[in-house]
Amino acid sequence: MAQEKRRQFKDEKYWGKPVPSFGDPRAKLVILGLAPAAHGGNRTGRMFTGDNSGLWLYRALFKAGFANQAESVSRSDGLVLKNAYITASIHCAPPANKPLPSELANCSGYLDEELAKLSDARVYLVLGLIGLKTLWAQLEDGMKPHRALPKFAHGLEVTLKNGRAILASYHPSQQNTFTRKLTEPMFDSIFIRAQALIGR
Repeated sequence: MAQEKRRQFKDEKYWGKPVPSFGDPRAKLVILGLAPAAHGGNRTGRMFTGDNSGLWLYRALFKAGFANQAESVSRSDGLVLKNAYITASIHCAPPANKPLPSELANCSGYLDEELAKLSDARVYLVLGLIGLKTLWAQLEDGMKPHRALPKFAHGLEVTLKNGRAILASYHPSQQNTFTRKLTEPMFDSIFIRAQALIGR
């Protein structure tokens, strides 16, 4: 996925490898996205960096006090996450932005190890239905309030048996933001709620 470049990035060297998660290892907020964007994270080497989804995410994180700046354009731009950690269902850019079940399965073990290390997490914010499905599959049955996958909705909130919570938001993709399925106030409200859950 690093061979096909957009014209405005034709002179840049794309990262073109699995994109690592990043953030505060003691974070209370863990954000689970879908996958690196072909011309965003796949290009820059950092999740949600250099694309329109990232513009929305980092602006919201900054406004809620989870980031030191409101945008991210490269891995060396000085962005620091505070009490937040960003990961994804898969770490390579999938063709047509639609991950195959085999790709999700390949990354599931990595995510399982990662979530186990994030022992201070209080809130898991899933961006989109695939994020919710991925997280739900990772959780041990003893943590779930019920076995059935909750019906996805923006603003969905599920309290887990260990006192942690799942929050769900529409993904800040252009498909959702350009159509106003997701608006800035809607997205900001999710991070306000996350702060409230962390502080309770």
